[in-house]
Formats: sequence, structure tokens, C-alpha cells
Amino acid sequence: MKVLIVNTSERTGGAAVAASRLCEALINNGVKAKMLVMHKQTKTLYVAEAGSPLSNQWHFVWERVVIWVNNLFSRANLWKVSIANTGQDITHLPEFREADVVHLHWVNQGFLSLRGIRKILQSGKPVVWTMHDMWEATAICHHAYECERFATECRDCPFLRFPSGNDLSHRTFRRKQHMLEGAGRLCFVTVSQWLAGRARQSALIGHFPITVIPNAVSLSQFHIVDRIDARTTLGVAEPYVIAFGAARIDDPIKGFSYLIGALEKLVTGDKRFQSDEVRLLLFGGIRQPELLEQLPVPYTHLGYIDDEDQLSLVYSASNVTVSSSLYETFGQTLIEAQACGSLPVSFDGSGQADIIDHLSTGYLAKRLSVESLADGIEWGLRAHIEAGQLRRSVSRRYAESVVANRYIQLYNSLAPEQA
Repeated sequence: MKVLIVNTSERTGGAAVAASRLCEALINNGVKAKMLVMHKQTKTLYVAEAGSPLSNQWHFVWERVVIWVNNLFSRANLWKVSIANTGQDITHLPEFREADVVHLHWVNQGFLSLRGIRKILQSGKPVVWTMHDMWEATAICHHAYECERFATECRDCPFLRFPSGNDLSHRTFRRKQHMLEGAGRLCFVTVSQWLAGRARQSALIGHFPITVIPNAVSLSQFHIVDRIDARTTLGVAEPYVIAFGAARIDDPIKGFSYLIGALEKLVTGDKRFQSDEVRLLLFGGIRQPELLEQLPVPYTHLGYIDDEDQLSLVYSASNVTVSSSLYETFGQTLIEAQACGSLPVSFDGSGQADIIDHLSTGYLAKRLSVESLADGIEWGLRAHIEAGQLRRSVSRRYAESVVANRYIQLYNSLAPEQA
């Protein structure tokens, strides 16, 4: 069986990491898999780049310009929506023609247009589409937050400056309906039960087959490092260490303010810990570094880390890894942390609930409660749960071979002639 994994980027972003790991896992389990991307970032032989740098930049910019103009020149929410009005046609490429199954992942920011996706769906090839956010289920937004209009018909969009009954969301909703008309062997995959529930509510895709397969983690790349050795390497002397990471730490959806509030409760409010007992390890980009001045504990900002050995050091050094996101479709950092023996602490109510067995393999705080998040961090800092127990939990559920074989079963069900 030949499978083509399609994603905008090879390495940048959670979806790219998940898609790359899956491609490698499929190859390691006997599948002839290739990856097709708009932005290739390594010299990996099984990854192909589509389009030229100039055309890719044009598609990327043109989509943003159209959104900006339709939003009456407001930049608010410019990166929270995508309309796929422009992009590439990949159906003529040899990688596409050779594939028995086409597996779409995150294809936004100018890679595939709605017209291009329709050509893929009309090609006769089985298509699996893994959702890493809500865009497939909505008209234009990547996360609907509290909006439920996607369950009936998107219009009056809260992400637009002047929402109306025939605004950009409604027009794109109609185009997506046309894109999906007559789609043959199409199956959507969500990375968590929470996201599956949202997808099944969608007026656009709720009638298609939807299954849940989580992201994988490489247990050979993420490994347990002796905690004392890890802390020595990172220059950490405090007895309690907390990790927090994201592609962009201060992205509002990551809830950094909730982490600040929880830490304030722990060291200045309830004074459960002395401030000099706790070290916060931060990794990822940040646009507003002045926010770090609000932290009530010493911190180390390690910047963006794209190296599994370095990440393993950070997780292994940490008693707790916190995710204070308003929503997480999955929670990749949480399984990486578990694989390295760090207890995850996160809000309940979205994809993290699939990963954490409350008070056993982590702590699920009450949704958006600073007090509950503080309780969870305290529990994690004082808990004595064997690192090997956390790693075994990850191995059973998220090892690359486990996830790859679930996808292989799905591919075979869509293309029985290849079984």
C-alpha cells in the first residue's frame, strides 16, 4: 500500500510534528509512505515539496489579503481563520498519482484551496483527513470557542468585524458544502474524543464517518533522563520544577494568564511554596516578553526547541508539565512529558481528558479555574508517581507502532483491494 501524507509544513507546528511522526511510523511498519508539504525543512528523502517558493508565498499572502479586505481592513483575528480561497492543485503530481490512499492533515495558509481539495475528493482515491483543530467542521475558524453556529450553518461570525447573514463565514460555508458534495471514500479522523464530538455536531462533516486515533509519540526520541542529571545540565537548583511550552507561549488560547494566576496562589497567596523553591522552565516563542515580568517565580526561557533530546531534558527535569490552554484538540506536550516521567496538569473539558487519568497519570483541573489549576500543580509537585508508570501508559496508547497500525486498519477498510 502506498500512502501520501499531506500537510502544509514538514516540521513547524503540532500538526506537522504529528504528521511527520506518523509517516515515519508507517514506513517502520511496512507501509510505503511519502509526505507532501508546502514547506520542506529537512533533507528527508521521503518528503517532497510542492510548488515553488514564489507561488507558495503568493498563495499565503493572497488568502490573508482577502480575509483582511473582507474584514474591512482589521487585523483582529486575522490568524484565527482560514478561507482556502487559493492554493495548489496537487492531483497532477507523481506523488499523488502513485498513492493508493491520500491522507490529508493541516493544509491551510495557502497550501490547498477548496477547489484543490474538491479535486482530491473527486479523484476516486480513498481520502483520510485527520483534524488537528476544528477548521474542517466550521466555515472559517480553527477553534469555535463557545460558538455553536457550525452545527447548523455558519453566519454572523464572531471572528469578523461586521458579521452578517451573508458574511465571509457564510459564503465560505457554502463553498465548503460544494467541496464536499459527492465525496466518495472519505473518512475524518480526530485526535481526541472531544474533537470527535464537535465534528459530529458539524453540519458540514457530521454525516461522514468519523473515528478517533490519537497522535503518536516516539519513545526512542523521548526518553527519561535522570532528574538530577537533567537539572544539572539545565542549571536548575530549585527543588520544584514546572515546565510550560507551546509554539507561542503567549497565544491567548494557551492560557498563560491562568498559569501566572495559579503560581501567584501557590507562592504569594496561599504560600504553599516559597517563591525561591520553584523554577519555571518555558519553551516556545513569545511576542510579548514583558508578560514574563508578571511571573512570581524564577524562570528560564529556553526559546523554541526543535530537538527531542533537549525536550527530554526539560521534561525529565520537571516534576510537572502544565497545559493551561482554553482548548486543546489533543495535547502533544502532555504525552511527551509522560514519556519522560513528568506529571501533566491541565484543564478538563477538551482533548487533554483522553490523555490524563486523573490522580493517576496526571491532574485534570476544573475548566478555567485558577484555584483548581493551583491545586493540580501542588498535587503534581508533591506526588510520588514512578516515572516508569507514566511511560508505560504512553507506550500502551501512543507508541508509534500502536497508532500506525490503527491507521493501517483504517486504510485497509477504505481500500479493501489493497488489504
